[in-house]
Amino acid sequence: MLNSLKRALISVSNKDGVVDFAKELTQLGVELISTGGTYKYLKDNGVVVKEVSSVTQFPEILDGRVKTLHPKIHGGILAKRNHTAHADEMREHNIDYIDLVCVNLYPFEQTISTANCSFADAIENIDIGGPTMIRAAAKNHQHVVIVTQPARYSELISELKQTQVISDTTRLSLAIEAFQHTAYYDSVITQYLTQQQSVQQPTAQATTVDFTPTLTITAKLVQKLRYGENSHQQAAFYRDGGDISGLLASFSMLQGKELSYNNLADADTAWECVRQFTQPACVIVKHANPCGVALADNAFNSYVRALASDPVSSFGGIIAFNATVDEQTASEISKQFVEVVIAPEFTATALAIFAKKPNVRLLQIKLTNNSNLLDYKRIGGGVLVQTPENRHLYAKDLTQVSKKSATDAEIEDLLFAWNVVRFVKSNAIVLVKNKQVIGIGAGQMSRIDSTHLAVNKAQKFGFDVKGSVCASDAFFPFRDNVDLLAQYQVSAIIHPGGSIKDSEVFAASDEANIAMLTTSVRCFRH
Repeated sequence: MLNSLKRALISVSNKDGVVDFAKELTQLGVELISTGGTYKYLKDNGVVVKEVSSVTQFPEILDGRVKTLHPKIHGGILAKRNHTAHADEMREHNIDYIDLVCVNLYPFEQTISTANCSFADAIENIDIGGPTMIRAAAKNHQHVVIVTQPARYSELISELKQTQVISDTTRLSLAIEAFQHTAYYDSVITQYLTQQQSVQQPTAQATTVDFTPTLTITAKLVQKLRYGENSHQQAAFYRDGGDISGLLASFSMLQGKELSYNNLADADTAWECVRQFTQPACVIVKHANPCGVALADNAFNSYVRALASDPVSSFGGIIAFNATVDEQTASEISKQFVEVVIAPEFTATALAIFAKKPNVRLLQIKLTNNSNLLDYKRIGGGVLVQTPENRHLYAKDLTQVSKKSATDAEIEDLLFAWNVVRFVKSNAIVLVKNKQVIGIGAGQMSRIDSTHLAVNKAQKFGFDVKGSVCASDAFFPFRDNVDLLAQYQVSAIIHPGGSIKDSEVFAASDEANIAMLTTSVRCFRH
């Protein structure tokens, strides 16, 4: 246990609560020193404080880029109190100890989040002196208290009043928090500069990612979750630093009980799928897979059609729209049990209807073309990293490999089916008719089983497979899938191609008079 605090340095960008904290410290006999903006703010609010330049006998220079980078500051922070040689050097150089450092950093993340933030503005908001002081104090936490979060102020004052000292346990906890603070700050800067590098590259190289020797994941805790995939697993939700507009984590929660781990995972699939479409669309997800997807002229009709795809699996599902949810749509959704509804906007009357079901979570998310820079998957002892599967295909990207040509209507359905199969767990088969999913085969160990499942699903819910189109997330290894689809008179098929049996698969489509188009890219989702 160490002696009471005698001297503190305060330099904060986030000034929430700092005046009260400073006044409490002075009442406890702590001398305060501070830098430019913070010094003026404290002084203007009646706090007795010294300016750093009066301690260093050196002015702030280079437009404030250099303020605290001085031996009289860092010597005071880094000196060991129980080290005789350090004490001798401190006396020799007339340096006083600094017992508490209260610092948080230039608002880099907030700066780059503002509209039209220039590269120069971003660079000027990279803090140098702040992280240096934080790291110095955290390194010497046995002798120096480091505070980076305003939420800690009252706790520290309370501990000081009760015991006159800050415990070793608290000091270590604050040091860990401090290193997390600077690590997150640096990771946001790294991510921003990496994105700028991508923007500045020629268009042909814009999608190239440089997998660096070390990996930094930038994320902040949003909330601890009740449990993970299963009740015996602990879990939490973190939000990425940087620009996440339009992505699931940017949601505003308008009502409902706390989201679960599985809610968030399924909601991400639903939102990512529905925002692939420009026409009003509805996607219903259950257990990580779409079970109903449809396009229509408005949200209501798209929902009715999506629900018809598989009304059994839709029970307790996640529903996502890319169009405004109105009163009629809300009334229809309220007839069944639903976990989450996602949309870019809800009308006031829709919100009033959902308010009668307070457990339903309503998430509002802005529609953008934004996407994750990288996707991650944890494995034992490592992390798999890849660019996201966000390649959007158009009619011009398809290659006809059959004698029969697909009609314009079939091509529209094929592209719709492709944008659905991208979000179905592989092996994946999707059957579509008139921009409505009528059957899905997901997650089977063989593709022929997925095809059987998709057909069976369609028939179970009263759909006629004849005249529908089929999408497969990877090539057909054998012609058996085409032969099965031919039995039910599927009219067109889209798949990546690339099998050593392609010639047999293409021949099967010709024998059945099925139009077949290939994408040359697959869309596995494991």
